[in-house]
Amino acid sequence: MAPPATQFELAQPPNDAISALAFAPDSPSRLLVSSWDKNIYLYDTLQNSDENSHGTLLRTYEHRAPVMDVCFGKDGSEAFSAGMDWQVRRLDLETGDQTTLSKHEAPVRRVVYSREHSLLVSASWDSTLHVHSPTNLSLTPLTIPLPGKPHAMAASPSKVIVAMTSRLVHIYDLSTLSSALTSQSGEPPQPWQQRESSLKFLTRAVAAMPSDAGYATSSIEGRVAVEWFDASAESQARKYAFKCHRTPQAGADGSSTDVVYPVNALAFHPVHGSTFASGGGDATVALWDAEAKRRMKVYQKFADSVAALAFSADGRYLAVAVCPGFETGMEDYSGEGRTKIFVRELGENEALPKGKGK
Repeated sequence: MAPPATQFELAQPPNDAISALAFAPDSPSRLLVSSWDKNIYLYDTLQNSDENSHGTLLRTYEHRAPVMDVCFGKDGSEAFSAGMDWQVRRLDLETGDQTTLSKHEAPVRRVVYSREHSLLVSASWDSTLHVHSPTNLSLTPLTIPLPGKPHAMAASPSKVIVAMTSRLVHIYDLSTLSSALTSQSGEPPQPWQQRESSLKFLTRAVAAMPSDAGYATSSIEGRVAVEWFDASAESQARKYAFKCHRTPQAGADGSSTDVVYPVNALAFHPVHGSTFASGGGDATVALWDAEAKRRMKVYQKFADSVAALAFSADGRYLAVAVCPGFETGMEDYSGEGRTKIFVRELGENEALPKGKGK
């Protein structure tokens, strides 16, 4: 019989809302967390500092403004951050050194790193992407104008998906971006595909399938859509959207209405590529099978909104960031004391789609 799954809370969480989580590509226990408290936190989730607490805070990396996103680079010693101070930074996690790679003209919302192409892409509210080569800083970052303000971005092995305002979705080919950056021609490459989002409301998160077949997006209106890159009519007919992260509420007259929450986070499982997790303002995390179009599991409700999710590279752990959302209409927002990070060790077949057992 498979051992039961376990879940624990990390010691020494950030002092304010969490914007992103990222596990290292080469370690199942090295976790980066970016926060509105102007810091990035590096944890070892499996090394306990004492018998009464879980995980160890290895180091913090102070920024000059709230940090909107963080991702690892080529290995567990390199990271990149997106700042409210408009800057894209490279962090040497061993020495603590920070290098500014480029500066946008507005806050930077997202950063994604492609290990396949050794490229870093940043998306800013100045409605541009910057494409950087961290291995060759002599190359001037490539600037790509966008038709809308980007709110979510993800990279598959060959593509970058950018979700913007006005339901705009641009998909860029990473090898094309790499060639354009290397040539330094100054001509921004065109998107590989331009799409309209399947979701009517603002996109909150996007996640790419590790199989490179497609992606999922989520909105502020309690919905998730699953789409495939292949532009053929057959593949496009497979795309679908569904309602989730909604709570039924009984009215005074006995009728029931749904309270709708934003779906703040999405993450695909790196091993079982059809499985993805969603996290919402309803304080829950669910596992879904993208191929079978079915919900696999809903986890026990947390105390506050789920802000971010990340699977470890080996798929054994799921990190969940929990902090107050803005769903409650808090006037003086504070995540202090209520910001928490949970790490769940998944059971052997917990994320395995039905019918795909060993």
